Amino acid sequence: MGVIDMPAESQIQETGKPIVNDFAFMVATKNGSGSQTSNMALVRALFKMGIPVNGKNLFPSNIKGLPTWYTIRVSKDGYTARRATTEIAIAFNESTAAEDIASLPSGGVCILPQEWNWGHTREDITYYEVPVKDTVKAFDIPTERREQVSNMVYVGVVARLFDIPLELTREALVDQFGGKEKPVTMNYQVIEAAYNWAAENLVKSDRFHFAPMDKTKGKIIITGNEAAALGALFGGVTVVAWYPITPSTSLVDAIIENRHLRTDPDTGKDTVAIMQAEDEIAAAGAIVGAGWAGARAMTATSGPGLSLMAEFAGLAYFAEIPIVIWDVTRMGPSTGLPTRTSQGDILFAYFIGHGDTRQICLLPGSVEECFEFGWHAFDLAEQFQTPVIVLSDLDLGMNNWMAEPFTYPDRPLNRGKVLDKAALEKFIAEKGEWYRYRDYDKDGVGYRTLPGTDHPRAAYFTRGTGHDDRAVYSERSDDWVENMARLHRKFENARGHVPQPVVDYDPSRKIGLISYGSNDPAVCEARDRLAAEGIETNYLRIRALPTTQAVHDFVMNHERVYVIENNFDGQLCQVLRIEVPEDTTHMRSLALGDGLPMTPKWIYENVKRYEDK
Repeated sequence: MGVIDMPAESQIQETGKPIVNDFAFMVATKNGSGSQTSNMALVRALFKMGIPVNGKNLFPSNIKGLPTWYTIRVSKDGYTARRATTEIAIAFNESTAAEDIASLPSGGVCILPQEWNWGHTREDITYYEVPVKDTVKAFDIPTERREQVSNMVYVGVVARLFDIPLELTREALVDQFGGKEKPVTMNYQVIEAAYNWAAENLVKSDRFHFAPMDKTKGKIIITGNEAAALGALFGGVTVVAWYPITPSTSLVDAIIENRHLRTDPDTGKDTVAIMQAEDEIAAAGAIVGAGWAGARAMTATSGPGLSLMAEFAGLAYFAEIPIVIWDVTRMGPSTGLPTRTSQGDILFAYFIGHGDTRQICLLPGSVEECFEFGWHAFDLAEQFQTPVIVLSDLDLGMNNWMAEPFTYPDRPLNRGKVLDKAALEKFIAEKGEWYRYRDYDKDGVGYRTLPGTDHPRAAYFTRGTGHDDRAVYSERSDDWVENMARLHRKFENARGHVPQPVVDYDPSRKIGLISYGSNDPAVCEARDRLAAEGIETNYLRIRALPTTQAVHDFVMNHERVYVIENNFDGQLCQVLRIEVPEDTTHMRSLALGDGLPMTPKWIYENVKRYEDK
């Protein structure tokens, strides 16, 4: 195993040996300059080299031209969490260059445009200055494309300096542009020219290298939002209503892009209706109506949108209508930081809807789980006739991750207790009755019919007001209490059907770590570093709310439990104190809501800080 998230200065200064496939580099550009294409060319080329790689985008929320940073981490050990430090800075934004250079560790590398005449402000790092404008001028590139294509200069220089085969950058462009030869050629010619210039003019004086590996064979690169969209399509989604909001918009964009996967084989027509509503309230109302009518209906939003959907979520809970809401979480409160990542919606999502309401929440921790929960959420929503909220976040949703190819759903759609004409006739023949909200199976879930069912007994009133088990309006206290008790019974029953936690447990270890979502790579890496110093930990990753018995047992079986999450208030820890009613004074919240993906370094330092007391 290599060095685990040690400060970059230590990695560089400990030895004079080459540093191979175990470092991070940062690209600083201006928002809207087209750097995403060049950054992905590097990520894809490294992936094609067989090197585990992860890319994270840090971009502004308000205006073109403001700073954006893209961090690429390679790890021969397969770690994908955000590093606290980067050893290489590609400083292509003059307004942030001083800060970007100052942040480099001693022994780091800076690549910047030659025409800036920047000067060497530090003696302990390596500078490579490259002729960006002159390289681009050599080619007949349309004026409106020159800014974007100029970013390909650093792709060529990085490929030459750090040993990325040139042909792999072209293959990466082919993937990026879907095989379209014109943009591939226009961009590749600049990469090749920059590569050749670097070969002739730059003398390598750093120790960073990429070398081929075989750690990506059979894997794919995809964002969590794209994975969720594919999961929804394979899960039988038929209605999507949404209002665009960062960082969830690309989830619905991906459904639109891949809707051909759900065309009718006989007519060739789409089987998914997609509607952009006038706002999030309308989007929520549309899917509630569609879910009531029998559609597999969903929306995608983020925190501010989820706030607007609260009343409809409460209606769907009480009227028992299946819907799916994807909340790709960003920083709040209010508008907050729209392009920063967070896990700050978990309390609101779990209890969304006024009154005594709790919602099923799924917590994917990988793009594979985004795909899985994309279809599984519909099964749970229909099985329990209730909203299901999937809590992803910006880091998982919008960034590119390595993944195993997705597994096709291993079971047929679970439509739950739906009575068509024949089933309703049989039901009434056996029981002598059918009432919408009566708990015939003692699991809290009633039987439902869909609008248009051709049977005189199929109709009922769907109510958001007080009602009895016959769906008759009622303000009687006993009817209200009985109905709420049944809903509670249904919710408790869901504990045995939601995705179970992932647990690594050894009874000899006294320290337990609990986390969820996109924190998982950082937690796993921090555990390795703690173990290297003799601090052994167990780990439980929660994948759903309500929690299960396994979570209760994990909390109670440790002397100390640290709950690690990416928000300010330690919201999951608060939920666990409700879910585990026993004395949990041994449970400590480790919460950091700084808008950035969690790092192993922060987890390691904070666990160690308390353990050393």
